[in-house]
Amino acid sequence: MSAQEQTAPNGWHVFHATGRPPVTPPPLPEPPPWRRFRGGPVQPAPPDDPAAAERRLGPGDVTPQLGPDEIDTVNAALLLRRPLLITGPPGVGKSTLAYLISRELGLGRVLEWNIVSRTTLRDGLYTYDAMGRAQAIAAWQAGLRHATVPAAETDSTEPQLPPTVGDFLTLGALGTALLPYDRPRVLLVDELDKSDIDLPNDLLHVLENGSYEVRELERDSAGSAWVRTDDPGGRARVDGGRVECREFPVVVITSNGEREFPAAFRRRCLPLEMRTPTKEQLLAMVEGHLGTRPRGSEDLVDLFVQQVQAGGTHSLDQLLNAVQMTTAGGFQADGDGRKLVEMLLRDLAKGR
Repeated sequence: MSAQEQTAPNGWHVFHATGRPPVTPPPLPEPPPWRRFRGGPVQPAPPDDPAAAERRLGPGDVTPQLGPDEIDTVNAALLLRRPLLITGPPGVGKSTLAYLISRELGLGRVLEWNIVSRTTLRDGLYTYDAMGRAQAIAAWQAGLRHATVPAAETDSTEPQLPPTVGDFLTLGALGTALLPYDRPRVLLVDELDKSDIDLPNDLLHVLENGSYEVRELERDSAGSAWVRTDDPGGRARVDGGRVECREFPVVVITSNGEREFPAAFRRRCLPLEMRTPTKEQLLAMVEGHLGTRPRGSEDLVDLFVQQVQAGGTHSLDQLLNAVQMTTAGGFQADGDGRKLVEMLLRDLAKGR
């Protein structure tokens, strides 16, 4: 960052919540000295997934849902290399922010780690198919040791090699995000408040050090191994059983507020609360997702806003579903059709 950029108002901003793909991905500000990592070997740039981003953000322009304070918080997390802990009611668009950041900064495919009550830290880092390896070794020892395959471009043959540890290791979303990329990956940790009580504490070491160990590879005499990653068809080399990032990933952690997190965990995150969009934002979102503003959209948005203000629990995709119905041929939102609309916009807190 140049001295001129540092002195300009908001010159440290690289994220502006526009959601527009960049012609050239913007450079990120230098991390503070205590958040610099030197992992290797450097991995190739990750794949992109525009279809997933379109499902989340819609095909049109993204409607700004973040105010200046929220945009400042996102940029601070990018600068300080700290996770974002996003809270807010269900369906307000918390997880969508990960896709917004990735698209605007050109950071490639978003890695998703969806949390349930049984999720452990190991699930996010990697999985090891011990049974599959044992079966492969047994088969090799039983006779495949002497099987032959044609050698490349020759008439000779060579013995089949025994299965390696790396063939049975697959990095999870968190483990893949911490691989040494030149530019950070975007990791979405969705609904962490649904986790076991120990998971936030288990995350502390990984989030602080940007690294983890693969025990099965530490004990392997080969020293390095190629393993599968969370990206489709992706593979990465791990040396010495240890993975360390080169750029700390952009970590977006969402919570519906169903529980409090330990102070030590919250200290490592920057908090951001998302609120229900305004009527104008909702109408623009409808137009952005559907490419048009169908007749009757404003009435449905008014009804949605009234229900939210009355204290109900509602999701933005309920509104999109209701508006989409109005585009069906012959559908009328009044009369018998009104019952269907009311069902689509029902209060989720009532259990039906």
